[in-house]
Amino acid sequence: MKKNFPLQIEGKNPDRVLEAVKHEIRKYFKRERNRALPKGVDFWDFDCKVGLTAETAEAVKVSAVIESLDALAKEGAASVYVEILSKHGVRVINPDNDPVIIERLAED
Repeated sequence: MKKNFPLQIEGKNPDRVLEAVKHEIRKYFKRERNRALPKGVDFWDFDCKVGLTAETAEAVKVSAVIESLDALAKEGAASVYVEILSKHGVRVINPDNDPVIIERLAED
């Protein structure tokens, strides 16, 4: 999703417009996460950017997309650019927390 959302629409309450944008973004995340996973993939990960324009958008974590929108709306932005691209995610096991590795180390 690469989209420019207007935050100030004539005749509409800006708070309701912001809530509608947040709802659309959350709905997109949910729809993407519910897609079937390819073989060898553990989860859907996302590359996210938020800013006033596509050129000035900064990379943010998935959990910070809504917070970034709130911050831009608080500054009085007329519109915001949101880019969310899904990618394959593979879990990486931390050897410090892996019970099999801990058991082997205890035996030595």
